[in-house]
Amino acid sequence: MLDIPLWKRLLILGITALGLLCAMPNLFYSRVEQHNDAIAAVERNGFETPEEAEARAGWPDWLPSGLVNLGLDLRGGAHLLGEVHVQDVYKARMDALWPELRDALVAQREVVGAVRRVQAPDGQLAVEIGNPDQMAKAVEIARGLATPVTSLSGAGQSDLAVSANGSRLIVQLSDAEKAATDDRTVQQSLEIVRRRIDEVGTREPTIQRQGKDRILIQVPGIGSAEELKELIGTTARLTFNPVISRTSDANARPGMGNVLLPSMDEPGVYYIIEESPVVTGEDLTDARPSFDQNGQPSVDFRFGPSGAKRFGAYTSANIGQPFAIVLDDQVISAPVIRQAITTGSGQISGSMNVEDSTRLAVLLRAGALPAEMTFLEERTIGPELGQDSIDAGRLSSVIATVAVVAYMIASYGFFGAIASIAVIINVVLILAVMSMMGATLTLPGIAGIVLTVGTAVDANVIIYERIREELRAGKRVVKAIDDGFNEAMSAIIDANVTSFIAAMVMFFLGSGPVKGFAVTLTIGLVTSVFTAIYLTRLMIVFWLQWRKPKELIL
Repeated sequence: MLDIPLWKRLLILGITALGLLCAMPNLFYSRVEQHNDAIAAVERNGFETPEEAEARAGWPDWLPSGLVNLGLDLRGGAHLLGEVHVQDVYKARMDALWPELRDALVAQREVVGAVRRVQAPDGQLAVEIGNPDQMAKAVEIARGLATPVTSLSGAGQSDLAVSANGSRLIVQLSDAEKAATDDRTVQQSLEIVRRRIDEVGTREPTIQRQGKDRILIQVPGIGSAEELKELIGTTARLTFNPVISRTSDANARPGMGNVLLPSMDEPGVYYIIEESPVVTGEDLTDARPSFDQNGQPSVDFRFGPSGAKRFGAYTSANIGQPFAIVLDDQVISAPVIRQAITTGSGQISGSMNVEDSTRLAVLLRAGALPAEMTFLEERTIGPELGQDSIDAGRLSSVIATVAVVAYMIASYGFFGAIASIAVIINVVLILAVMSMMGATLTLPGIAGIVLTVGTAVDANVIIYERIREELRAGKRVVKAIDDGFNEAMSAIIDANVTSFIAAMVMFFLGSGPVKGFAVTLTIGLVTSVFTAIYLTRLMIVFWLQWRKPKELIL
């Protein structure tokens, strides 16, 4: 086994060199981080500022730029625990159902009589009909609009619960549909929060569901919990609604099915618009910051096929009529339709700066939260705490490494020095793999690296002790080393496989600190086998071919 082919030698040295190269950016963490953030900003915005160009030029593009992501406990950042108001979705579902139910009842006006929507608690749709004695027919019509529940737990059940109270028809979501809606709403909120955070280039956030209607959000590197709340909590609901009238009366009665909204750019001006939009921001496929014909910051948007079709049909049928572009219950503008807009694209402009247009584009691309979210817990973790943790972890790693190196050299002399070099390269390879994977280093992860430093030499100890036994048996140097590696191989593989299984269980079933520890431990086990068996052997082979010793004191 000491006769290592040339291709295998080159492969071992190549892997080691690649690891050193990939770990190198972590020595210039700040410069590479600015370089990566500048590139991400260019990809998001489509243009590059002078500051971004300068930051990007601070690190050569041909060099690796992957970094080990620092966790919240090391880098500082924000921690939020949000609660999703799933009841908001019940009301939205009933509001969306009303036009369809109204049309279905009006089609049977001769039977059920006049149809009028009346006030009802949130989550319920109450309709008063002119012929109470035909309520059974109205209930039948309403139930005809129901669809099966899509969740496994409610499969086969109806999504609507329809009842009657005198002349009133009451419609609401069934219990099975409420449960399915709750689950969908939280999952959708979780994905939208993740997209919003990813859009601004934050690396390795922790976003996960907790309990029935809560979401845990931890974002390293962000300035404060308030900044994170502004990004997540903004609804950014964009709609295009027909305009009924324009008024300066803040107390004007909009009428059933309409809403009164203020103008964003014109103080004291209000618009009465239809509550049901023509298209919404959910139909958007893209939104990017841009500049309008006057050179002012704006946002270019584009609808998907279905949204473009509806928008084109509406503008074609309403030429000469105003329509409102509404963002978060404020009318951005209410232009008059001059011609049919069939391309599915448009522009939002107004009193905004470049930062506002960029932020709006991010929110529109990410989509609107399906329900309001309130934050039950918020914490801002300062970078000073993280730096203290990094300094303590670095010191403990250095002390552990020095102690292990000293012990190995004291116990095995020159061969101990070879094992020590392998241990140091092992740590470098761990950082290299984490950089390439984009893995997150946490404080427990540092503990995993320290543990790896202490256990990485186990394989070398087993090998060296086997070599000692072979030398005491009277074998020659080369034969003793060769047999030592051969005999120790099975024990090393067995020990690392069992540890690897335990580490993988912690990684997949654990969370938080346990998972952070398992990440570095799992990677460390793999790199330890490589350095202890292959790299150490190659260094010993180089030494044997160079010195050609007749005897070995170990």
